[in-house]
Amino acid sequence: MFASSRRDIAPEPAAEVTSRALPRAHFVRPTFDQVYADTFPAVWRTARRLGVVESAVDDVVQEVFVTVYRRLDQFEGRCALKTWVFGILMRVVNNYRRTRRRKGAGHATSSVVGDPDIVVDSGADPLELASRSEAGRILNEVLATLDEGKAAVFVLAEIEGLTVPEIAEATDTNVNTVYSRLRAARKEFERSLKQRALRREASDG
Repeated sequence: MFASSRRDIAPEPAAEVTSRALPRAHFVRPTFDQVYADTFPAVWRTARRLGVVESAVDDVVQEVFVTVYRRLDQFEGRCALKTWVFGILMRVVNNYRRTRRRKGAGHATSSVVGDPDIVVDSGADPLELASRSEAGRILNEVLATLDEGKAAVFVLAEIEGLTVPEIAEATDTNVNTVYSRLRAARKEFERSLKQRALRREASDG
């Protein structure tokens, strides 16, 4: 039906799927291939940045798209397609976390993750990849200092570009709660970056 591995990320070219909801009069439901081509990279990197361990990320992403395939006929364009897919992703990730916690709290998530942007763009220049790898490593280490709720809204807002109302819908959370978590996450993220910079300056000195 579709590739389950993160390495198979180049399906046949498909029409670009809009990231915002269309007026109902103009709504045309996309095909599964279009949804997959348009959202797979974002789903994969978001799963990783939300702490899904490398050994489980393919299964998590596949479960997301199995659900998308089964429910696509229910999508009526009442929200952006990406918001709808991310809502499925968040539910799958939350189920994954609950399952892992039952097996062992120490193995629920991983803070040591590869840079998803490199995975989905392996043809980039080696120097560019090295720079992005370092930036991705720092990003993931700082994200690991946030609790799950703050990390989720930060990733969806600052990395994936969803609006607060879209995040609220994707995470089934009150809009005011999303605003509060996002403000707190931004402050904690900035504080963590400053602490990293001070530690580096101290070690270099």
